[in-house]
Amino acid sequence: MSPPGHLRTPFYLRGKTGTIERHLGPFENPEQRAYALPAPQKQLYRVRFTMAELWGDEAEHPEDTLDAEIYEHWIEAPHAA
Repeated sequence: MSPPGHLRTPFYLRGKTGTIERHLGPFENPEQRAYALPAPQKQLYRVRFTMAELWGDEAEHPEDTLDAEIYEHWIEAPHAA
């Protein structure tokens, strides 16, 4: 459930579909920074998720949203149907 290393994306966002709200620019990769290693820059995005996407029928207010800052290398492209 939790891969080894330093991941900053909450588990409840994994596998969920969101919308990129905005590009925040390049920042040093926190996976390396957490271990005091040289850290190449990675692109950071603010991604918006609906409560319906995150919690399904359990969402009290399905139309509400949650924004999370996620590095590009942690984002998967949507799969073609």
